Order: sequence, then C-alpha cells, then structure tokens
Amino acid sequence: MPPLLFVGAVAFAAAGLSFFSGFGLGTVLLPVFALFFPAEVAVAATAVVHAVNGFLKVLMVGSHAAPSVVLRFGLPSVLAAFVGASALDYVSHFGVLATYSLGSRTAVITPLKVFLSGAMFVFALFELLPRLRELRFDRKHLVLGGVLSGFFGGFSGHQGALRSAFLTKVEGSTEAFVGTTAVISLMVDVTRIATYTAAFLPSDGVGPIHADGWNLVLAAVVGSSCGILLARHFLAAITMQTVRALTGFLLLGIAAALGTGVI
Repeated sequence: MPPLLFVGAVAFAAAGLSFFSGFGLGTVLLPVFALFFPAEVAVAATAVVHAVNGFLKVLMVGSHAAPSVVLRFGLPSVLAAFVGASALDYVSHFGVLATYSLGSRTAVITPLKVFLSGAMFVFALFELLPRLRELRFDRKHLVLGGVLSGFFGGFSGHQGALRSAFLTKVEGSTEAFVGTTAVISLMVDVTRIATYTAAFLPSDGVGPIHADGWNLVLAAVVGSSCGILLARHFLAAITMQTVRALTGFLLLGIAAALGTGVI
C-alpha cells in the first residue's frame, strides 16, 4: 500500500474511534509516523494531526465542556505539556547508545528511542490489561491527572488514556466527557506544538520535515478529519474492545522495534 494511502487510512480509523473514547489517534499515529520520521519529529508530526482533529471536535462538541474541569485539569495539563515537550527536546540531543547491523541496514539505539519505547510499553498495558483499562479516579485527583497526562502528552503524545482515566468518573454524560476532553486536548496540543516549533526549527527556518513528509502529515490530517466527521454515523461502540486490543499489541510491537533501534 502506498505510504500516503496507508497513513490516511490509519488516521481515518483512529480518529473515528477516538471521537467517543478520548484516546486513540495519537496512540496509533505516533508509531506509524515513527516508520517515516526520526522519533522526535514523529511526535511533532502527530501533534499537528492531533490538533486539527481536536479543533474539529471542539467545534462540534466543545460547547458541552465543563468549565470547572477544564480549569482544574486543563491548566495543569498545559503547564506540564510545556515541561514534557521541553524534556523531549532535551533528550533528543543525547548521543547514540549503540548501533548494530541488521541485514543491509544499521539499527541505531538512542536514549529518546528508549524513553519513547518505554512510554509506548506502559500505555500498551493500559489498552491490554482490564485492571488498567478500567482504572478511574475521583474529582479530588484532577490536578494530579492534569499534570501526568499533560507531561506525557508533551513528551510522547500519549495523553488520552490517562486523561480518560481521570475524567470518565467526573463527567457523567457522554456529551460532557467528549466536550471536556476535546477542549483540554486542544489546549495541550497548542502548547506542545508551540514548544516543538521553538525547539526543532533551526535558525535558517528550514524545518525537520521535508516536502514528502508534509504530504504524509497532510494525508493524516485529511484522513483524521474525515474520520471525525463521519464518526457519529458509522462507529459502533462494540468495536472498541477489539480496537483497544489491536492498538495495545501494535504499541508493543512498535515499542520493541523502537527500543532496539530497528526504526
């Protein structure tokens, strides 16, 4: 399958599924982009697509957001996202840990790949283990939840699973949950994109994503936009358990490949 079609199709499916769950798009897109970009650029590229998707969500359901939760959870998330994105930039400058030959290619292991691999492994467990998948927290832990989800959102893009764990029990209605998570997600995305831009854009203004790379990002934007717009009409809730399992196994595989320097 051509890369553009592959990325667009994955983004379409992930965005549709993430509409109701509050997670999924970044979880799936990051390992896909990691096949084409350096690890830190894959995180940034995913953030762009995630932000466009989040903006559409806010337009559709943002009016249902709970202001008190947005303040108590969202503001700590924004501050922590800046710290997480800055940590990503810091770790991306660490030297190579090891290299080895794998057939005709050279596998490169870096500290950033190891950290991202670890994050993917942990969040894969959130998809696969019932105890973690069903984890819920009370309202009194909103600030802590905002800090944790915001930091990992900035560092690796994995914010949705933690955010859902902290907000599902707080927001009773589906509309309030989806609207609140959409607003907070967009706040985090805007923060981390601004931080990535300042960190990764060289003084000559030439960014790390080449023209063909932007075509992949555009394909993901188009695919995810179509997925979010059609989600209400074609998404069956009963598919979520299967999709979470597939996502978890995908993350485990990509985490292993990333941590060992294969990608």
